Amino acid sequence: MLSTWARSEPMEENFSLAAEWYDGTNALRHSGVLRWDGADRLTLDAFGVETQFDVADLQFAENRPDQIVYRRETVPDFRLILPSELPPGLAARLPAESNYGAWIDRLGLGRSVAAFAVVSAAAVALFLTAPDWLGPRIPASWEREIGEAMIGDFGGRICHTPAGDAALAKLLDKVDPAEEKVRAGIANMDMVNAVALPGGQVLLFDGLVQQAETPEELAGVLGHEVGHVRERHVMTALLRQFGLSILLAGADSGVTNSVFGLAAMGYSREAEREADSYARARMRESRISPLGAAGFFERMAEQHGDREEEGSAVLGWLASHPSAGERAEAYRDAAREGADYPPVLSEAEFAALKSMCEDDPDVEEFGFF
Repeated sequence: MLSTWARSEPMEENFSLAAEWYDGTNALRHSGVLRWDGADRLTLDAFGVETQFDVADLQFAENRPDQIVYRRETVPDFRLILPSELPPGLAARLPAESNYGAWIDRLGLGRSVAAFAVVSAAAVALFLTAPDWLGPRIPASWEREIGEAMIGDFGGRICHTPAGDAALAKLLDKVDPAEEKVRAGIANMDMVNAVALPGGQVLLFDGLVQQAETPEELAGVLGHEVGHVRERHVMTALLRQFGLSILLAGADSGVTNSVFGLAAMGYSREAEREADSYARARMRESRISPLGAAGFFERMAEQHGDREEEGSAVLGWLASHPSAGERAEAYRDAAREGADYPPVLSEAEFAALKSMCEDDPDVEEFGFF
């Protein structure tokens, strides 16, 4: 048990205090006295062997019954054991007891809680808004790598026939007049859906192709997905759907190997309207009747419901905001009264698109990934 302190005369602040310590170099317990010069210097004396260090080098370690333990910042294994009843002058100089951690103790628990709440709110806000500002800034090389991984996940389910490929290329040329074309394909999946993938790729699912009654209907769908690519909505939607794991995974497409996850990939209301606006503008330039797209939306709204919560989970393209009815109205309003719209594809070309997956002998049947 350590003895109490004894003042040295004549200075009240300069005294000796019984102490025990471990010097940090071995397990030997030392006993002796602690002397304080009344300012910043401490001296440990064990039978004439002295160790000196500054008060600022000490850190609070723990409280024990009738004792306080300190450690030294510069000697990690050093421990100084003092009696809990310290002279006021020295007690004021030694580091205070830490209950929660250094910065919490400095601020106080109440202020620390408030600061943590502010930081947490900022972190949540950053996480929620990250897709909107991060998505358009993803390097093109990363986006292409992710897109190629997604296309790879579709395996051999992309349909190809000479006539069908030519018809799809002709339709794409009408709704994507840019010199560097978006790549388009038809996937052998019986789902009424279409997706835009990173790296400038668009897939129409065969279930949607079969639902289309005219090539103008497909032009509206294809133009809409091309709009998502051109407006750089794709990575924003993927980040919202899959989180940052889509970036961390890169070419490892484990996060993208669910077709239902891709089909349910949702865009913001503003992004959907921008994509529709892009599609209508390209259709106007190419003299494609928007009435076909309007009829498609109206028919889908009647069959599957006009509100998002009424739509099937696999009808991601139709269930997005704004509603199918609102989209149909916008496409119908875009039609020019009395305008002469030539067919965007011939009957034979449209038939080649419709039979593309059926006529491809090598295409794989739809199955769960």
